[in-house]
Amino acid sequence: MTWTTKAACALALLLSFAAQPALATSCEDRSFDGRSYTICEANPAQEEIRLFLKDENGKLLGQFFTVDDRLKAQGERLGFAMNAGMYHEDRSPVGHYRENGEELMRVIPNAGPGNFGLLPNGVFCVQEGRADVVETKRFLREAPDCRHATQSGPMLVIDGALHPRFLRDSDSRYVRNGVATSEDGGRAVFIISNERVTFYEMGLFVRDGLKLPQALYFDGNVSRIYAPELNRADAGFLLGPIVGVVETAD
Repeated sequence: MTWTTKAACALALLLSFAAQPALATSCEDRSFDGRSYTICEANPAQEEIRLFLKDENGKLLGQFFTVDDRLKAQGERLGFAMNAGMYHEDRSPVGHYRENGEELMRVIPNAGPGNFGLLPNGVFCVQEGRADVVETKRFLREAPDCRHATQSGPMLVIDGALHPRFLRDSDSRYVRNGVATSEDGGRAVFIISNERVTFYEMGLFVRDGLKLPQALYFDGNVSRIYAPELNRADAGFLLGPIVGVVETAD
C-alpha cells in the first residue's frame, strides 16, 4: 500500500468521526511536569478490549483502518486503538501473545537485549470483567486466564514503584506509549506521549499523575493511536499487535 493510499484512508477515518455518536472510551490530553500526553481510559467491566494481529485468513491487519473495516463488516466498530507491544520484522510478537483465548506466542521470561528484555517486563492481560498489567514472573506464577494478552517491556511502574533501571537524567527520548491499570482491574488507561519523553518521565506521569500502581511500556520507535473522540487517527507503516476497544455499530 502506498503512502498516498494510507493518507487517504486516514483522512477518510477522520472525516467519518463527525458522523459517529458519542463513544464510551474516554480520551483526553493531559499535561504533567511540563509535558503533554494523550490518555484513553476504558472500563473492562463495561467495554470490550481486544487484541488484533491477523484476519481469519492469516493476513496481517497492520493498520487501525483495516481493523475498523473488518469490525464494521460484523456490525461493530473500533472505538479506540493503539499499537500493543514489540514485534519482529514480519510483525509477529516478540513476547507472549494471546488473542480470543488462543496462544500465538509463549511467555518469554528471561532477560535479553533491547527494551523488551530490560527486566522486569510484563504482560497486559484482559480477563472477564477486568484488565491487568502483571509483571512477567508473577504472571507465570499466577497463570491468569487471559482472553487477550500481550507481553512487552520494560514495566514502567511495578506495585507503585518506578522500574529500578530508570535514570532521572536519561537523555534517551522518544514518543512513547503504554498501558496502566488499577489494582482492582477496573481501569485500563492507555497512554501516548505527545512529545519525546524518557522512561523516567513517563513512569512519573503514571505513578504521580494518574496514580496507578502498574504500567507497561509498549513501544517508542513505533507509537500510534486511533482516538475518534479527539479526531485522531495516526497512520504510517504496518503495525504488529494492536489493542482496541470494540463497540456495537449504530
